[in-house]
Amino acid sequence: MAPRFKNLDGSVPHGFNTVFKWAVADKLAGRRRTSPDRAPVPCVEPDLVALATPPAPGEGARLTWLGHASWLVQLDGLSLLIDPVLRETLNFVIHRNVPPGVPAEKLPPIAASLVSHNHYDHLDLPSLRQVGAPIVTGLGHAPLFQGSRMPCTELDWWQSTKVGPVTVHYVPSQHWSRRSLADANRMLWGGFVIEGSSARLYHSGDTAYFEGFREIGRRYPGIDAAMLPIGAYDPAWFMSKQHMNPEEAVQAFEDLGAARFLAMHWGTFKLTDEPLDEPPQRLDAEWTRRQWPREKLHVLAVGASLTVRHG
Repeated sequence: MAPRFKNLDGSVPHGFNTVFKWAVADKLAGRRRTSPDRAPVPCVEPDLVALATPPAPGEGARLTWLGHASWLVQLDGLSLLIDPVLRETLNFVIHRNVPPGVPAEKLPPIAASLVSHNHYDHLDLPSLRQVGAPIVTGLGHAPLFQGSRMPCTELDWWQSTKVGPVTVHYVPSQHWSRRSLADANRMLWGGFVIEGSSARLYHSGDTAYFEGFREIGRRYPGIDAAMLPIGAYDPAWFMSKQHMNPEEAVQAFEDLGAARFLAMHWGTFKLTDEPLDEPPQRLDAEWTRRQWPREKLHVLAVGASLTVRHG
């Protein structure tokens, strides 16, 4: 089946021969870096009493990292989830390095689950069903949720929808999609800009570095917090078409013109070759090299929260 969607630059996923070289040939030949499947990653007990009450209009937004690309985003009296993956394993194969920041059964009532794209480490149907909230995602995903009692709103890039008083914009990323052998790029991938009364937030989804960050920053100026991925980048020759390394994530932050950087997509699942705890070390080194203010950088512990607002 022919791909339905392409990146802004027209690119599509790696072909079979390239994937085989990365997944099989280089591994058998010992050309890939090896590192442990586990590493210490900071975790804290979430403040469930505080999380039970979202910030009211005018009180900014509270962001709680649940691990990987999963976030609890609370603003204007609502609680939203982004890419909730809250189970112990991915497809019963890849085990979590750290537990979810807030277990599904302890989450506050969720107004909507925002799903960036269909890869299994971002779209976990059992987690979404357990939460049971309406879905906001890219074009082509609705068939996955038929008969699930979870209404699905599909958006094209640059389209928007309302969740109560909050506006959700779906924006481009540099990635791809697939859930089976026959559906490559049949469902759209992207990120989100979330706008409330006193905070504007950005979640990139999965993405390589691309020119689109400047356009997102131009269309949505004054982003108060950018949730950006810093892991799953090694080996670079293969991963750079779909994921950013920490240095590229810092450049994306600059392109966006955002006020705060919140790191994600590291430390939870061992998906690539770099050590699980390497990404924040490289992020810190790049931030130091640029001599940027430390108060703009946030590498939260899993389960920790940060409140941001305009100004």
